[in-house]
Amino acid sequence: MSADSADTPVTAGPSGSAGAGGTGPRARASVASRIAARTGGGVMRVVLVLVGLFWLMPTVGLLLSSLRSPADINASGWWEVFTAPAQLTTENYARLLQNETITDSLLSTIMITVPATMLVVVVGSLAGYAFAWMEFPGRDWWFLAVVGLLVVPVQVALVPVSKLFGTIGIFETTTGVVLFHVAFGLPFAIFLLRNFFAEIPRELLEAARLDGAGEIRLFTRVVLPLGGPAIASLGIFQFLWVWNDMLIALIFADSESPPITVALQQQVRQFGNNIDVLAPGAFVSMLIPLAVFFAFQRQFVSGVMAGAVK
Repeated sequence: MSADSADTPVTAGPSGSAGAGGTGPRARASVASRIAARTGGGVMRVVLVLVGLFWLMPTVGLLLSSLRSPADINASGWWEVFTAPAQLTTENYARLLQNETITDSLLSTIMITVPATMLVVVVGSLAGYAFAWMEFPGRDWWFLAVVGLLVVPVQVALVPVSKLFGTIGIFETTTGVVLFHVAFGLPFAIFLLRNFFAEIPRELLEAARLDGAGEIRLFTRVVLPLGGPAIASLGIFQFLWVWNDMLIALIFADSESPPITVALQQQVRQFGNNIDVLAPGAFVSMLIPLAVFFAFQRQFVSGVMAGAVK
């Protein structure tokens, strides 16, 4: 082959397997990949919407059931509302507000959840800062002990803690339930916040110390603002865990003023399928956690993303 023929550009043949005409296998593959990418994005959106609707279906069914009369509930399913919207009524919620058992249980749940969440956040933040940036004897060994407590199941402590609380006189009290939740919530809180606080640049803390900031000022003015997303995420997790708990409340809470989870369970035991009380009660018990989550949604997402990056 001569030099002239070697420099001659190769043109696409009849089969279109080469060349710049855009009809070869690479061109077809490129067009096919673009179509698949666009179609795949649309299909993925449809799938996600369907999954979201399927996930919300029990909640929607609970809401619609809570807005129907007992006779309608016993006669047909909640989906009949879409063909007979006249069935919707607020009488169940009116009766629920007159049910002292449910209203008192909501107050008891708030009195348990708020202190248990605040104590875990405050103590966990202080301990996380200490393990991350303060030097004291046996710091690493103490932190390993805290990590080891993460694997201790709650069920193991039910009997010994019950005996301990009975001895000191706080069994079946709000104080006992709060202390139990705090004790089992602190290991995770310390582990999470210590790892988050440890990622704060050391230079930033050293600059604050050079400006004369002590440990308390350093913690309140530097660490807490930077750790806000992680602390908010921890608070949401702890709040949801305590609010939705039934096992610990069933054992340690006062039987005369139980939390909402136990109160709803007692309604089933006493009145059978009392759906006109259970449905609005269960939905009301969902509203407060949902309100807390959506109120701190931005901080929660920031904390999760920060933890993922780090």
